[in-house]
Amino acid sequence: MPSTRIPDAVKRVFTDAFTARDIAEPLASFDADTASEDVGDFMNSRDFDVVGIREAGQVTGYAERTALDGSTCGAHRRSFGTAKVLTDAAPLLAVLVALKESPYLFVTVLGSVGGIVTRADIQKPPVRMWLFGIVTLVEMRFSQLIEQHCSGDSWKAFVSEARLQKAQALLAERSRRNQKLGLLDCLQFSDKGQIIARNEEIRKQTVFPSRNQAEAATKRLEQLRNNLAHAQDILASDWDTIIEICEFMTAPYRKVSP
Repeated sequence: MPSTRIPDAVKRVFTDAFTARDIAEPLASFDADTASEDVGDFMNSRDFDVVGIREAGQVTGYAERTALDGSTCGAHRRSFGTAKVLTDAAPLLAVLVALKESPYLFVTVLGSVGGIVTRADIQKPPVRMWLFGIVTLVEMRFSQLIEQHCSGDSWKAFVSEARLQKAQALLAERSRRNQKLGLLDCLQFSDKGQIIARNEEIRKQTVFPSRNQAEAATKRLEQLRNNLAHAQDILASDWDTIIEICEFMTAPYRKVSP
């Protein structure tokens, strides 16, 4: 029964290397007796949805912009017990999973809430680097499975002639530059995904129960990788894919029957 689990050594890199502190922003805060109108104007000018509320110099709660309708901001104070709060050392993976349930979360520094992370923060370089690394690991795993289960170049049967010609042209160019690579190394991510999807023996080694699901996942991952590589928006177009990646990373040990 082959495992679909990410090796522990590799998983540790992606669970420990980046933390909440790498993407958190300072939480703007106001004294509880500050007029709601003034706080609202500040939030509107900076497009903030949430601010901290201070009492006796300590941030003891928060207020949402939509709740400020008069009086003082302290009148609209909510306890941090009603929100998601993580430490600044929380792994980035835990942060992203938490953001699935809430558009923002608070971050503690030395035991007190001092920062905030919103979904918009996934656009920052640490998250983009983290995600690109994971997609790269997926492609490496695809190549490994193809090499293990397709003797010789039998995988060619699952790739169109046009795609093979492009790979052969790339191989010729790399050979001209004295790069020692095989034809499989010159396939695109989508080509390897097609092989995985269409070869049932290989697909059984993955989490994809059907060809359609494997092809759809490959397209989503390729889109995410392209958007990451070209510094495009990944929140609007790839949020669901990012959450799927995180859920896979946090899933318990799973096996697929041969």
